[in-house]
Amino acid sequence: MRALIAIYRRELAYYFQSITAYVVIAIFLLISGYFFFSIFRYYNYLSLQHLQSASPADGLNLIDGVMRPLLGNISILILLLLPLLTMRLLAEERKQGTFELLLTYPVSDAAAVGGKFLAALSVYAVMLAGTLAYPVMLAVFADPEIPPIASGYLGVFLMGASFIAMGTFFSSLTGNQIVAGVSTLGAALFFLIIGWAAPFVGTGFAAVLAQISLLYHFESFSKGVIDTQDVSYYVLLAGFFLFMTVRSLESARWRG
Repeated sequence: MRALIAIYRRELAYYFQSITAYVVIAIFLLISGYFFFSIFRYYNYLSLQHLQSASPADGLNLIDGVMRPLLGNISILILLLLPLLTMRLLAEERKQGTFELLLTYPVSDAAAVGGKFLAALSVYAVMLAGTLAYPVMLAVFADPEIPPIASGYLGVFLMGASFIAMGTFFSSLTGNQIVAGVSTLGAALFFLIIGWAAPFVGTGFAAVLAQISLLYHFESFSKGVIDTQDVSYYVLLAGFFLFMTVRSLESARWRG
């Protein structure tokens, strides 16, 4: 545990002593802020139309009209940005020649992987925390339901954790950060859109594709439902890629 904490502190310090974390967080908050402004403005436009026409505003609420579209856009945004955080985790160790040194430390592979993963996850948590200003602003002017917002944020957090685990794995396979980042982006995109093929295959296979899809399991969170099946999916997906990362380090240790 001490070794894991030491590596975690080292990686977290690296993020905030370099420009990487600040650039990624700034870009994330800038674009997510634009999404919030655009979605909220359109919601106000629809609300005004309903008021002027005196027609019932069925289904028009802050959760479905603002927060669900916002969190959906954020899930796409983290798909693009999180590889920038993870591509250096182990690839940079290989490039600088410190990867072999890391393998000789009296630190288990699991502790090394866990420390690096948790550091990137902490930076991601800071990114998401910055967007809490949006539901707070909604609460100032209206009365949005808190449970759907909380479950939606939980879903986005778990999805991001899965992306980070994927990035940690691909970063362990190469010394080229660009290759690691692009590989992470491709894998994350695969899990994100694989469910789109469901309408074009048989019923049984469509169910399998849906169960693999990140978006399928995110739907319940965005509706305010926390299903243990969906939580387990994200935890197992992240756990699988972290397990593969540990195996990758063990393989490198034996080869070295």
